[in-house]
Amino acid sequence: MKFTDGNWMIREGVRTYHPAQAYDIDTTDMSVTAYAPVQKIRHRGDTLTGPLITMRLSSPVSDVIQVLLMHYSGEREESLRFPIVSQETAQAITQSDDQYASITSGALTARIDRTNWALDFLAEDGRVITGSGNKGIGLAEVEGEDAYIHEQLSLGVGECVYGLGERFTSFVKNSQVVEIWNKDGGAGSDQAYKNIPFYLTNRGYGVFVNQPGNVSFEIGSEKVARVHFSVHGQSLEYFVIYGPSPKEILEKYTALTGRPALPPAWSFGLWLTTSFTTSYDEATVTSFIQGMTDRDIPLHVFHFDCFWMHEFHWCDFAWDTRVFPDPAAMLARLKERGLRVCVWINPYIAQRSALFAEGKAGGYFLKRPDGSVWQTDQWQPGMAIIDFTNPEACRWYTDKLRALLHQGVDCFKTDFGERIPTDVVYHDGSDPAAMHNYYSYLYNKTVFDLLREERGEGEAVLFARSATAGCQQFPVHWGGDCASDFEAMAASLRAGLSLCLSGFGFWSHDIGGFEGTPPAALYKRWVAFGLLSPHSRLHGSSSYRVPWVYDEEAVDVLRFFTKLKCRLMPYLFGAAVEAHQTGVPMMRAMMLEFPDDPGCEYLDRQYLLGGSLLVAPVFSQEGSVSYYLPEGRWTEYLTGRTIDGPRWVREEHGFLSLPLFVRPNSIIPVGADDERPDYDFASGIEFQVYELSEGAHIQVSIPTLTGETGASLTATKNGGKITASMNGAAQDWRLRLMGVANIKSVDGGSSEAGERGALALPAAGESSITVTV
Repeated sequence: MKFTDGNWMIREGVRTYHPAQAYDIDTTDMSVTAYAPVQKIRHRGDTLTGPLITMRLSSPVSDVIQVLLMHYSGEREESLRFPIVSQETAQAITQSDDQYASITSGALTARIDRTNWALDFLAEDGRVITGSGNKGIGLAEVEGEDAYIHEQLSLGVGECVYGLGERFTSFVKNSQVVEIWNKDGGAGSDQAYKNIPFYLTNRGYGVFVNQPGNVSFEIGSEKVARVHFSVHGQSLEYFVIYGPSPKEILEKYTALTGRPALPPAWSFGLWLTTSFTTSYDEATVTSFIQGMTDRDIPLHVFHFDCFWMHEFHWCDFAWDTRVFPDPAAMLARLKERGLRVCVWINPYIAQRSALFAEGKAGGYFLKRPDGSVWQTDQWQPGMAIIDFTNPEACRWYTDKLRALLHQGVDCFKTDFGERIPTDVVYHDGSDPAAMHNYYSYLYNKTVFDLLREERGEGEAVLFARSATAGCQQFPVHWGGDCASDFEAMAASLRAGLSLCLSGFGFWSHDIGGFEGTPPAALYKRWVAFGLLSPHSRLHGSSSYRVPWVYDEEAVDVLRFFTKLKCRLMPYLFGAAVEAHQTGVPMMRAMMLEFPDDPGCEYLDRQYLLGGSLLVAPVFSQEGSVSYYLPEGRWTEYLTGRTIDGPRWVREEHGFLSLPLFVRPNSIIPVGADDERPDYDFASGIEFQVYELSEGAHIQVSIPTLTGETGASLTATKNGGKITASMNGAAQDWRLRLMGVANIKSVDGGSSEAGERGALALPAAGESSITVTV
């Protein structure tokens, strides 16, 4: 939100006030509080008029400074903030003298200039990484709108801003205006389903604004050298998080707001759905599943979209017996095929639902100020909205879902949750404006907690659309309703990369696009992208997504990339465990892995899947693609071709290919099963070694299906010899030296020549081998 009119003028109807000096400063062992009048105090008479802005600096965890700005302190004590989940206690150091007052937490210092008002944030070496200078902090009184508090943090030359949720606009957010206000606006505009008031930059820090309501960001737009953010009300709280690397920023941010749960291994397989408004019944579902089996395409999850329930009844959580006459028997048959089952839900109860009267009588819905149920005809005629601040409403809602779990359903697609009105009254008296975004947190948490309770830790998974800060704890999230064209495919990737730079470890998208029917070429290109994403789902709106409705080659493409993903599961699930433990996402923007390479700062059409696989989806029918390889010798995974970076590459790919490269000094663990994502990863595992440099020391962990370390391989290269040592329960393991045709000798085992790389095979009972090339 802009309060100024250019550099010199204030917008009509706006009055602004800014700190002029730190007149008084109070310090404790853990905080610094500055009292800042908006004019210089020359004599006692100047103390008789306000405003007086209070700023409190503290530290919840090391390397993080918390800033609270306040005008009036009489706001309700229950003013909503995002939960801070970290249990760490920071060891802060506070100092004050005639010129400065400061607080230091780890390697980050916040320093207040007493006389010439400024707030600077300094790294351990004394560099100012960002700061709030002249007129950065402000109180704005807007005619007819009450007051706003704003902050402006500086942007340096070449500084790029990333994150702020799942945004379909440009990947680098400079020059954009971003409103943190969840909307059901599709996947092709500046609106977003998942608005996260957190950004990070390529200068070593991130900023989290702890306000669940609307936060308005002007990112180099109101002032080109500042990020401006403002909130309606009398206070503003934000955290500056020092990395210095982007990965460290995300680790510390997710330590504050919550780390992603680990999804079950089966959820990383191929999902197929009924699509949305298509015609389907049990026979249709069975034909789809049998069609996949007949064509040797592994399938792992089947999803029933909205019309598993009777139209106009969403949600009553009852199967439409006109098309699914015996749902329990049907689910049992699906389970016999080894499938998991997902069903669609939302937090709304239509007036025709049998549950409407029950929910109304129990007081389980959002209400109007007059006490009546808030209703709308948008989406489901006469629908009401569950009030998740009411514990009894949560119990009632989850009991309906629990019955489905007992019937055989495994997980839920938690759709919607964005169109939450503000002219309502909540059970617990929460501020409706603050609850608009936060509703998605309560909704998804309620369902996820039920799944964890019923299925156990590590078995809960959602397919969620709406989100706010902290929702990364309840994976998985998908990109919503995108169009079926290459432009939407590219926009989906941009949005996913932005979300993954906002603390979310797992993300997915509708393969083929949602709206419309994709041409066969688009479908096949999107399949490759989708199966090289964290989670992979075929889903559409008015048309099916089974491959044979496109062409026979689509069948081959889907089979190839599904089996490839299953073989890569030891590597991929290891990356999932890393996301769960550290907050570093599975899908990684290039700048996250290569922060010192300026060539990576704007890249949004390629990514790393885990730390070692570079993926560049093909966004063209004819197969033309351009991609960038950072420094080092990269190996194309599908062919074994090597290319030395740094350089740009332009080439064409067929439908059974795309640029998929392995980073130098990598070891990719490849499993023995190409049919399922959930198997004993350590049994028969092959460790593929790529371009180890002299002196390299690499450790690769192989997770169990519950996320523990089942086995690990340590490899070193010294004097041209590679020594590999296995710890744990791996059986029949082997080492493949990619790009090496022959091995001279293997101490502790034997070797076999290979076209793409020679194999080193440990002797029976051996846990260590040394290979001489």
